[in-house]
Amino acid sequence: MNQRAALRYAKAVLDLAVDNKATDAVEKDMRDIVATMADSKELRMLLASPVVNGNTKKEALLAIFTGASEITKGLLNTLTENKRIGLLNEVALKYVILNQDLKGEGVAYVTTAVALTPELEKMVLKQVAKITDDTVTIENKIDESIIGGFILRVGDLQYDASVAHKLSEIKREFADSL
Repeated sequence: MNQRAALRYAKAVLDLAVDNKATDAVEKDMRDIVATMADSKELRMLLASPVVNGNTKKEALLAIFTGASEITKGLLNTLTENKRIGLLNEVALKYVILNQDLKGEGVAYVTTAVALTPELEKMVLKQVAKITDDTVTIENKIDESIIGGFILRVGDLQYDASVAHKLSEIKREFADSL
């Protein structure tokens, strides 16, 4: 349910940004929000806390994102008023994806155990371009728990070639054969 709500907010913000010819400025804000949320456990806890009131959350966000566009500040106000500020990170992610699609650029999310080398990034870009027929940019997320291999997500397609996934498949097969 929250995914759908986040998508609706993201679409509304994108429509407003298109009308005001500010899609790139708002995308920069949304990327800043995602990066800040990823780096700050305290901010995530503040937004999730039922004890902290909405105005305090809004004031904290406005203080953190002082250089944000008026459209982004409007989103922060709207989410706070509607008691949906917990959706902020998801709305920001959805906005980036929608704006990339609007520009004809997709985003391929590649999760690996170690950072991608430039050579591997080129290979992944070439393969994804064959699959999607779109220009894509790569966002590399590092997650050591996958042990090795990679997880590729483009739009609603996901390909899991991680060692952790393969080990769980082997474990399941072994358990089923007993």
